[in-house]
Amino acid sequence: MPVNSHMLVDSKQLPEKATSNAQKQGTAMNGSGLSSAEHQSSSDDDDLPLSQTTRTTDATSHPSRNLKRKKAAYAETSSDDDVPLASSPGKSRTNGKGKVTLPPDTGGESESEAAPKAPRASNGRSSKPPPKKKVKEESDLSGEDDDNKPLAPAKRAPTRKRKVKAESGTDDDTAISKKAPTKSRKKTMKSEEVSEIDTPKPKRAKKTKKEDSEKSPRMAKAKKEKKDEEQEEVFRWWENNPDGNGDDSVKWTTLEHNGVIFPPPYEPLPSNVKMNYNGNSVDLPPEAEEVAGFYAALLETDHARDATFNRNFFEDWKNVMKRFPPRDGTKVTNFEACDFRPMFEHFEGEKAKKKAMTAEEKKAAKKARDEMEAKYTTCLLDGRKEKVGNFRVEPPGLFRGRGDHPKKGTLKFRVRPEDITLNIGKGVPVPVPNMPGHWKAVTHDNTVTWLANWTENINGNHKYVFLAAGSSLKGQSDMQKFEKARELKKHVDRIRENYSQDLRSKVMADRQRATTMYFIDKLALRAGNEKGEDEADTVGCCSLRCEHVTLEAPDFIIFDFLGKDSIRYYNRVQVEPQVFKNIRIFKENKNDDDNLFDRVTTTSLNKHLTNEMKGLTAKVFRTFNASITFQRLLDEEPLEGASLQEKLNAYNTANRKVAILCNHQRSAPKTHDQSMAKMRDKYRSFKYERMKLRHALFNLDSKYKKRAQYKDDESDLDDEWVTEHEESLKAKEIEKAEKKFAKENEKLEEDGKKLHPDSLLQERIEEVEAEFEQLAKERRTGKADAKNRSADKIEEAIDKLTDKIKSFKLQMVDRDAGKEVALGTSKINYLDPRITAAWCQIHDVPIEKIFSKTLITKFPWAMEVESEWKF
Repeated sequence: MPVNSHMLVDSKQLPEKATSNAQKQGTAMNGSGLSSAEHQSSSDDDDLPLSQTTRTTDATSHPSRNLKRKKAAYAETSSDDDVPLASSPGKSRTNGKGKVTLPPDTGGESESEAAPKAPRASNGRSSKPPPKKKVKEESDLSGEDDDNKPLAPAKRAPTRKRKVKAESGTDDDTAISKKAPTKSRKKTMKSEEVSEIDTPKPKRAKKTKKEDSEKSPRMAKAKKEKKDEEQEEVFRWWENNPDGNGDDSVKWTTLEHNGVIFPPPYEPLPSNVKMNYNGNSVDLPPEAEEVAGFYAALLETDHARDATFNRNFFEDWKNVMKRFPPRDGTKVTNFEACDFRPMFEHFEGEKAKKKAMTAEEKKAAKKARDEMEAKYTTCLLDGRKEKVGNFRVEPPGLFRGRGDHPKKGTLKFRVRPEDITLNIGKGVPVPVPNMPGHWKAVTHDNTVTWLANWTENINGNHKYVFLAAGSSLKGQSDMQKFEKARELKKHVDRIRENYSQDLRSKVMADRQRATTMYFIDKLALRAGNEKGEDEADTVGCCSLRCEHVTLEAPDFIIFDFLGKDSIRYYNRVQVEPQVFKNIRIFKENKNDDDNLFDRVTTTSLNKHLTNEMKGLTAKVFRTFNASITFQRLLDEEPLEGASLQEKLNAYNTANRKVAILCNHQRSAPKTHDQSMAKMRDKYRSFKYERMKLRHALFNLDSKYKKRAQYKDDESDLDDEWVTEHEESLKAKEIEKAEKKFAKENEKLEEDGKKLHPDSLLQERIEEVEAEFEQLAKERRTGKADAKNRSADKIEEAIDKLTDKIKSFKLQMVDRDAGKEVALGTSKINYLDPRITAAWCQIHDVPIEKIFSKTLITKFPWAMEVESEWKF
């Protein structure tokens, strides 16, 4: 069986040491929905404090700090007036509602953001139910989402009614298509991918609509009825309730669902497949064998070459073997003596068998799986059917994490019904789990939107099952998030004026807070949370340490730290002189591992922001800056008369700049160089086709050689490449002829007729070779056969190829430019989708060229916005 279907003994069967890591970890709120990928277990919310204590406090809490540390010399010094005092009389400042008197600073530390740790059960899971009000909704798409806090009603954007219909074809998503402003939108395009124009192929005879309907009128009628039925199922909540959920406390009235699907039990390996230890096979019981299989499946990956991953795996595996030791008495104590190769080869063989399945076998397997999962994919919410986003429970395995996570390689326990709390409506049947056991609890809380939750053992985070991305509840949450960011436009000038004044405040806490707001506003930094010793050392603005910030006279600051998901943030920026002075003051008499902002926490910062504008958090600032910057970049680009590919490149360039602003980086794909080489070859093949057409045109009339558009433009096609290209084309044609010959003989054999002689195949091959010999001759002479085509037809074909070459070159430039930038994260979480929808209408770009089917499903409320709409 594939390793991802393996099952693991649950935590209750393991010794205490196996769960010690989980017991050390406080229960942290994680709003992410369940996903089969381990990396989604980390918290996605920048603004929610984790259950960890702060790394450092202010000077009053550190009597042992080295106060005699030598100060750095700078070109300019701060006056006495510029140094904040430990305490200062209260001052007045506007907040948009009059004067607000601020209390004097006491010199102590600001409000701590650390949350008290929840008590843990002996199995490493939290015994305390998760908080209700801080639950975040998040679909499988989400990398980061907003807080689930009550938001002020937003003004409804003008909408234009269009026909919306549901499309089938995916298990988890119901795509919404909308009528396009032009005929070009009638074709469905693949998401985020520009269709390439291939060399014209012989056209096949197409059946008319009349012929189709005459042939299968019942089928056509059934299709129409199905479409009508699906169309009726679409809940257009944005028309009835444009501001989202009017009641911020009650999310639903009735809720009925079938729970979650647990993965199948572990099936032991064949008796002849065993791992080796010191050259000898080891007879492992199923519980220990399964864990060994988790590692064996990753043997050829980078994980198996990571020291931290190997150490954590081996420690947890030894704990399992203490409870379930090898049956032959082998003592496994040395990781280097373990050989998992036989298990790895078995798994690879199973993968190969799966790939070798026929199309019918794969279709039958998928059908059986879909039928088994069908009842879990939807729920009844307030009497209407809605899709569930993540109804599958993660199988056990080895935690991989992101970046340099200290817990990578740790064993993920099996989740059982006893670990899961269900949330359903009162009076509805309680679903029965698809494995032995009873639910931990069944609640009827209509103030939250999750259907089920449990606590995972790696980081002690809560895992949730939510509705799918295109559901009404998720859509309302998304719309409220972007409306809250739009609302910030009305207050941002005042807020900037206030924090600019506080940059010179005599109160240290106020000055530090103003400096963090400056960085969050200007650089779109995440607020950040303090991390525990057993978590990845990632930081945000509030948790920066002195080592992360370097001053460079006269006014440059160099940031160098690991941000979310252990992605490095490096930026050399020019700042205002006062900000430069502040950082210099904050670093004085501190060690490199001391907090730069020792008087500011994420909690205290967000509390202050809420006073500036109701519901404002650092995350809202980040969303606002991303969307407003994106809108500005799109508006600045002149696209009159631009081709479709030029418009798409302009869009992707703007998206890329926002992604860089938000530090949404990624490693270049391993296949990038190979992919670019293929694109370059295809680009040259287009130019080769144009060269042949030019030669044919010149052969008809030499006067075309004098026209500028037909002059030689294939300088990058050297003779060596052209020869290799023609040999490749010839090989493909010969292979095609051989396959056709074999297929014809198979058909003749089935019909009981005489087979074609081999001489016929040889004749066809000789014809192909003669054709390519003629091509080589034409290339040498510069004269090609027009093949009974007129000059006008050839000119038209050359023009089409020229446009295709130009478009394809733009695609190459765009793909290479985005190899290290993750465009999806900003597009999904930070850019208001209405910006894209309006831009597509203005510039006549099919929305399918930019938004995938899944994104169109996720943002149906944005698809009908007017073209005049602006963020």
